[in-house]
Amino acid sequence: MQKFQRTTIFFLLFLCLPSIWAAETPLEKADALLAGLIETNDPGLAVLVAQDGKILFEKGCGLADQEHHVPVIPQTTFLICSVTKQFTASAILKLQEEGKLSVKDKLSKYIPDFPRGDEVTLRQLLTHTSGIHNYNEDPGFFDRATNDTTGAFIEAMKKEPYDFDPGAKWSYVNSGYLVLGYIVAKVSGQTYGDFLRENFFQPLGMTNTGVYRAQLALPHEALGYSLGTNGFEPALNSHPLWFGGAGALYSTVEDLYRWNEGIFNGRVLGAASLNAAFTPVKEYEEQVNSDSGYGFGWEVRHARGLRVIWHEGGLPGFRSMLLRVPDEKLTVAILANAGPDRPNADPKLLARQLVEIFLADKLAPLPIVNTNISPKSYDALTGPYELTGAIMTISRRGPHLFVQVGDELEAELFPESDIKFFSKTGTQITFVKDGSGKAVKLIFHTYGGIGLVAPRAKVDPAVYDSLLGKFDCGDGVVDGGGRPVGALTVTREGNRLFAQFTGQPKFEIFPKSETEYFGKVVDAQITFVKDATGKVTKAMLHQGGTIVDAPKIQ
Repeated sequence: MQKFQRTTIFFLLFLCLPSIWAAETPLEKADALLAGLIETNDPGLAVLVAQDGKILFEKGCGLADQEHHVPVIPQTTFLICSVTKQFTASAILKLQEEGKLSVKDKLSKYIPDFPRGDEVTLRQLLTHTSGIHNYNEDPGFFDRATNDTTGAFIEAMKKEPYDFDPGAKWSYVNSGYLVLGYIVAKVSGQTYGDFLRENFFQPLGMTNTGVYRAQLALPHEALGYSLGTNGFEPALNSHPLWFGGAGALYSTVEDLYRWNEGIFNGRVLGAASLNAAFTPVKEYEEQVNSDSGYGFGWEVRHARGLRVIWHEGGLPGFRSMLLRVPDEKLTVAILANAGPDRPNADPKLLARQLVEIFLADKLAPLPIVNTNISPKSYDALTGPYELTGAIMTISRRGPHLFVQVGDELEAELFPESDIKFFSKTGTQITFVKDGSGKAVKLIFHTYGGIGLVAPRAKVDPAVYDSLLGKFDCGDGVVDGGGRPVGALTVTREGNRLFAQFTGQPKFEIFPKSETEYFGKVVDAQITFVKDATGKVTKAMLHQGGTIVDAPKIQ
């Protein structure tokens, strides 16, 4: 839940608008930030900022219902999408406190016939390290989302191979939390929604939060919209009930504030449970620090000297963000009823801007630009670098150096020294050079505090164009049902290369050399064969000990 399409890294530009900083007080700056952000007749968002148990700022912008011209107010209810996951994680921890389960339990204890269930723990489901296939990546997923039940999706998951061995690595998926919601109901003897209401919502006074059902007819309900070619239009009418523990809840910014106050003041879980929930696992193979990552339903980050705990979410027509700076007792809650293609009103970006407004005097200062560094030295740094799931490109234009991750917005880098650079967003990059003075890798510290090692890419993405096309697999490659997939299509999106078998989801492939590539989501290797002129004539597919020749047909 966007977290249906999770951004690879927390790498958002801070749009420093002069009108914001011309204002004097934090409240004036927050008001200026939102002023004119949403057109009067467009879908909107609700925003709340609180500190030390007091609401400092709350506001609604735009419309909850375009057809009836109903405005968004702080009491408007929205789907909160993947912010649901922290409620599910808390339910599991609550049951553990009651002695009814353990996060060390195997999945097979609760779903005996789940394949490899004796290899998967509840902890791995909580931290996205189980390897269970992400069900929402399947073709036709959103079509089925309007009809199928949670149980039906769990049955479908049993038929899918694992994306990787349990515990082998981290990969954000919704499947694990769907299963955890099912386990909450099975162990408690209540429905998922009843357990949350009795243990969390009622004690905290969260009267506008619950499991969404289309027939609820909620007061102040926001309808979801997507940005189409002719403006905003109603989003796909999926039924979040089946999202279960992965994203079934609705709420308001005021109720989410009450939730944060309950969680972070120890009124929901004990200290040991909270410590477990906020202890992150590493999210990336090349990550060099262990103090940032994913906990139990929360992201844990460090940004400009502050520890930040948060989660975002997204479904067709909805976006959400709930953030806490625990040491400053600051909460930011933002809910929106349009997405995903509205970057000027992205809840995660707005939350970050609001933190910088309300905690301006608590933020570590940005580094100072070193004006003695010659731009000519930048040439030894430029080129592509490999991150897990993305290519980072360092480029120079005149006296300026830039960084771009995948297809995200480009950001300018400023020198702190000849090897250390930073962006105005708080991102920091340190280059490591060889004996000749050329950079061979870099260490990339995101705004959120994750440090990633990125070696210089073996292959310049410019060579990808020579590999594009369609390749005939014949009967050599079959899907899970034993049916031939027919053809393999290779496409390029920016600096990323993708492969797709007919009728299957596309998956990214990564270079070992200019002609050898491998998949991470799909366990396959592809070798492109060229003729004497350098033209690709076929692809050789290596999978499970089998090699399939696939001539290029288009």
